[in-house]
Amino acid sequence: MVNVVVVDDNSTIRNGLKLLIDSTDGYNCSAAFENCEDMLLQIEKIRPDVLLMDIDLPGMSGIEGIKKVKVILPETIILVLTIYDENEVIFDALCAGASGYLVKKTPPSRLLEAIKEANEGGAPMSGHIARKVVAFFQQKKVATTSDSNILLTPREKEVLSGLVEGNSYKAIASTLFISVETVRFHFRNIYKKLHVHSQSEAVSKAIKEGLI
Repeated sequence: MVNVVVVDDNSTIRNGLKLLIDSTDGYNCSAAFENCEDMLLQIEKIRPDVLLMDIDLPGMSGIEGIKKVKVILPETIILVLTIYDENEVIFDALCAGASGYLVKKTPPSRLLEAIKEANEGGAPMSGHIARKVVAFFQQKKVATTSDSNILLTPREKEVLSGLVEGNSYKAIASTLFISVETVRFHFRNIYKKLHVHSQSEAVSKAIKEGLI
């Protein structure tokens, strides 16, 4: 059972998401909040597997909320679900600690799949969001030189590229014809080399340093 918490100030969307999640086998919406302030008061008690977070909220922004959740519960998986697809907002969310980024027009079936992917170690993103990340990454690669102290093997670069594109461990393993456990092994090495502790940190550092 994947335990989900929703934060969205639009009552129609919030209630619709809760209904969708609760009515699907294998998923449970533990709580739904209209703002970050109320969510932060309860999050440590609820301890969800996945937090579905809007960005444009009354009071505290979703970006700030992500940062605070990561202080309280560092292992919480956070998926952004928003109308915003500007580069700056996307990367602010990823750098704050979000594991994935989806736009609100995402079909319900894909949203449920993304929640499952994130819970299993993936970094799901809407298709055009992933393309923006890759495009930004490629531009950054041209504009900057990689940190010479960070030496990733060709396979580690392939695995990291898969994560940047929003693929799950299973999808990366399938693409590279290796086992999921081998993917996990490579990520452990990548985390050590990049001095990071999460997928979002790895994506952020890969983009900033032009590592792939």
